[in-house]
Amino acid sequence: MKITIVGTGYVGLVTGTCLAETGNDVLCVDIDDNKVRRMQNGVVPIYEPHLDVLFERNIKANRLKFTNSLEEGLEHGGVIFLALPTPEGEDGSADLSYVLGVAKEIGNKISDYKVIVDKSTVPVGTAKKVTEVISRETDIDFDVVSNPEFLREGFAVDDFLKPERIIIGSISERAIEIMRKLYKPFVRSGNPILVMDEKSAELTKYAANSFLATKITFMNEIANYCERVGADVDKVRIGMGTDSRIGKRFLFPGIGYGGSCFPKDVKALYKSGKEVSYDFEILDSVVKINQKQKVALLPKIITHFSNKLQGKSIAIWGLAFKPETDDIREAPSLYMIDELLKLGVNIIAFDPEAAENVSKKYGDKIKFATSMYEALENVDALVICTEWSIFRTLNFDRLKEAMNGNVIFDGRNLYDLEDIKKENLSYYSIGREVITSK
Repeated sequence: MKITIVGTGYVGLVTGTCLAETGNDVLCVDIDDNKVRRMQNGVVPIYEPHLDVLFERNIKANRLKFTNSLEEGLEHGGVIFLALPTPEGEDGSADLSYVLGVAKEIGNKISDYKVIVDKSTVPVGTAKKVTEVISRETDIDFDVVSNPEFLREGFAVDDFLKPERIIIGSISERAIEIMRKLYKPFVRSGNPILVMDEKSAELTKYAANSFLATKITFMNEIANYCERVGADVDKVRIGMGTDSRIGKRFLFPGIGYGGSCFPKDVKALYKSGKEVSYDFEILDSVVKINQKQKVALLPKIITHFSNKLQGKSIAIWGLAFKPETDDIREAPSLYMIDELLKLGVNIIAFDPEAAENVSKKYGDKIKFATSMYEALENVDALVICTEWSIFRTLNFDRLKEAMNGNVIFDGRNLYDLEDIKKENLSYYSIGREVITSK
């Protein structure tokens, strides 16, 4: 099939590359001329594990191409995916200006039947709005389908190639049949293609992300309570997770969730509720609790150093909002950095992939190390914000030799408390016993 992808962010580029991998002829459209040239030259503009191999292979096979011309994209594809930004507006609602702007252009330029696919995360009723915008500009037949993505950054390629489910939101049998044919190679193991109306498909994505964000936030609340009563959140987590009704995933406490999806989607669903006079009280609480959780380590740092942080040097391991990505949107590390800078702390940071993006934000306000142990040289404390795998097996002797201080503030509970007790370190984590050096 001939496919056009409008927008080459995480969702658009992964979608286009993986559709090309199954033999489709894919043309990706982006308005950024420099980005288009780089992609044409084989440069992947984002970090996503395994994407580079598929990207290069499909460019060489001439199945994956790039252009800055929407008109060219509309001439090419029979199925047009809209993978456009829906940023958070000032009031928390999703900004649909990019989606509706492209919809208007599509209405002006299509010359034959198209399936227009909303791949972006959009509020309930967006498919209807897109349909109305296009219809005002043309009499040519088309269908709008809601096809939400469920891609986890760091695992996006695997998630697309081996989806747990595909959701197709449409009442058009013609469009449904085309979408079934397109996705058939991805569900050969029997995972379902679920067909529903457009509004239900749109809400499914928001509901799923908001539920997971709520689950994370609930566990962080339990962890905070554990600290006050002397319980161990790890034991509580395991006890909860063995209940099949609850499950083991998304029960790990930490310093809050971030990224491009959970923060934005929770707020957008809350705002959508307000628009129909419904108050999502639980989501309001989730947002407020998560904001506080991002700096949950700060009081512990202040107390440990008796509120004397001016001139102290602190290493931060992990800057991305999660491992296996360079995405720093709403990353807890940024909230920690902001607060520590206000207190006069000197910061040296390390992240395997996200340092360049953080450097663009802070410039020379913080320093960056090229390795995790280099970041520890002569610092007074270590703060861990992201659970990269390389941090999990720690050389304690090397750490203690490099640092001036002997304290770790672990926002991701990476280390076993019994192991820490053998190392004569002070160790603060989330929802667990505080270890103090002898």
